[in-house]
Amino acid sequence: MHALDGLRELRAGRFYSPRVMKTFEKYFLAFNRWALIALLAAMSVIIFTNVVLRYTTSQSIEWAEEVARHMMIWLTFIGCGPVLRYGGHIAIDNLQDALPSRAAQALRVVIALLITGFCIFSVWFGLEYMDRTQFQSTPATQISFAWIYMALPLGMAMTLIHWLLIIRSYIARREFASDAHFDATASASL
Repeated sequence: MHALDGLRELRAGRFYSPRVMKTFEKYFLAFNRWALIALLAAMSVIIFTNVVLRYTTSQSIEWAEEVARHMMIWLTFIGCGPVLRYGGHIAIDNLQDALPSRAAQALRVVIALLITGFCIFSVWFGLEYMDRTQFQSTPATQISFAWIYMALPLGMAMTLIHWLLIIRSYIARREFASDAHFDATASASL
């Protein structure tokens, strides 16, 4: 019901209401998760099939390792956003913990600006890199390297969207997103 209300508001021209943003966030996160699941599943099937063929027939799929490597690149960049969203990247919190509340919040503003700048730079650099490699082909599949390196600008653009969706709570209270699918506190204690 909540998602339908957000879609109704979007159709009515109210693009920035909290309900519309929550609906967008829900679908964006679901798309990101399913893209990761599909990539990991496909990569696992390719590698498993290649290993089975290598040991049972002494033959292997000539493109399997290359495609699996490229899928791993895509997994890395597409997965960067959800990990950032839940506070899963390595961070050193000692300075924030030692500072008074207002100073720690000011530090988080600086950190937020640096992360935003890094994401924007990575998108720009990724597009430049794609342009430079568009006429080079991969050895086994003969596809343009630009398709492989598209993972950088696309993944970092998605990371920037994830970051912008949680930035207010991070700056104000040093909170990351949480839901039933992932508990950052439990993961950090492993």
